[in-house]
Amino acid sequence: MITFVLGVEDLANTRFALSPLHETLLSLRVLQDPGLSALHLPWRRSVLGGLAPLDTGLLMSLVARRRTLPDFLTPTPACFAPSFEEQLAAVRRVPPARVRHDLRLTHAPDPLPEALRDAVTGDDAAVAELRDALCALLRQYWKVAIEPMWPQMRRVLEADMTYRARQLALGGARLLFADMHPNLRWHNGELHIDKMISSHRVAAFGRGLLLLPSVFAHKPAPPVSPDVPPELVYPSRGVATLWESTGESASAADPRALVSLLGAPRARLLGLLEEPLSTVELARRLRVTPSAVSQHLRVLHATGLVNRARAGRQVLYRRSALGDRLMAGADEAVSVSPGT
Repeated sequence: MITFVLGVEDLANTRFALSPLHETLLSLRVLQDPGLSALHLPWRRSVLGGLAPLDTGLLMSLVARRRTLPDFLTPTPACFAPSFEEQLAAVRRVPPARVRHDLRLTHAPDPLPEALRDAVTGDDAAVAELRDALCALLRQYWKVAIEPMWPQMRRVLEADMTYRARQLALGGARLLFADMHPNLRWHNGELHIDKMISSHRVAAFGRGLLLLPSVFAHKPAPPVSPDVPPELVYPSRGVATLWESTGESASAADPRALVSLLGAPRARLLGLLEEPLSTVELARRLRVTPSAVSQHLRVLHATGLVNRARAGRQVLYRRSALGDRLMAGADEAVSVSPGT
């Protein structure tokens, strides 16, 4: 079991972030073990053919037998939503000693895979060369396997964060972690992460807690090393619908059909709700009254096309995964114009 000890200041500094590099690394587990999550089998089938030019031996050597991953390849996001290239640049700055330490810790107590062994046991120049080769390889893999679906993945992750923020506002830390995963327990200022290979306690000491929702995480995943500030990757809500839009059916959507189905006003609203927006903001953008917007939002929410969550005194609306699928291929027909 791993435990994060969090004080009042740490709870006040609990925050969320997106990490494309975390998702890239975590997806390797699904490639290694397709039985880990049947939900991702459509994604796995769609990307396998594009991996032939890559050094998959080196790529898969990053996943240990226990499914742990090297901490240096998943740097803490420097902002809410860093780009993949920004995170990769941070990895390139990691000192060889840290690279060597993290790779050994990841695979312990097993020996290092052959693809890593010679470089890790060599001098700092060899380790730095391995680090740069891994960065180049991960960039190739990102381009093939993750980047094409990143916009859809990001919408799922941001919808989860909206839900979690509402839980935190309604019931504090206890409610925030209550339904995040069965392996998580909040008790007396401590977050316990059960069924971990490692066993240690990490006192936050004012550093706060960073929460990273993940499409590919099948259970909570804290850093391997106790020296890293408190950070928790956890399984996102809404993943079950993510890959349903892959394939021919999604690309065959008729943009005119969406307007025929919903009507132009609701179709325009759905187009705007790619990001969380309030009724007042939607009314401002559409140049109509908030009451007119509210009527349409009630219908869209009742049919499951939008989600809503309270943020302070406002209620924010955003497209659901079902709404995202309905919008696929329809952008041209629902371009925003004034009036309803």
